[in-house]
Amino acid sequence: MFKANPYAKKTEIKGNLVVVLEGKLEGRNLQLITPISRALLKGEIHELILTDEEGAKPGVKVQAIAYLGFFEVTTGGVMVSGDELFLHNQLIGTVAGFDETHMPNHLNIVIKVPERKSGVELGAELGMELICRQKNNQG
Repeated sequence: MFKANPYAKKTEIKGNLVVVLEGKLEGRNLQLITPISRALLKGEIHELILTDEEGAKPGVKVQAIAYLGFFEVTTGGVMVSGDELFLHNQLIGTVAGFDETHMPNHLNIVIKVPERKSGVELGAELGMELICRQKNNQG
């Protein structure tokens, strides 16, 4: 309903990998929900899925994916489409949107990346820190 993102300032979300995944699919058919944000609570576990599809954004279907892993939220907050995701201090990509296929068990968080690589291909390790922050956020 907003013409611009209404999230002027927000805290970082932090977490640690509890599962590293390997695998890619071409026809995953993830339906990204229309809302641009989801609240993530401390202690929740969610899945990170990577896509390099052009046009991946809230309200569209995503087909080509790679599985990164699952992470446990250590510092909760509100995740918004366009936020940047860092793994072990390296920028992975930006939040494209959310798929609720497995809710209430976990949320699929789809990340737009330049190149689809699985968690194994990225060198991800258990316990690595994830940080999700607002793009161009100085705080």
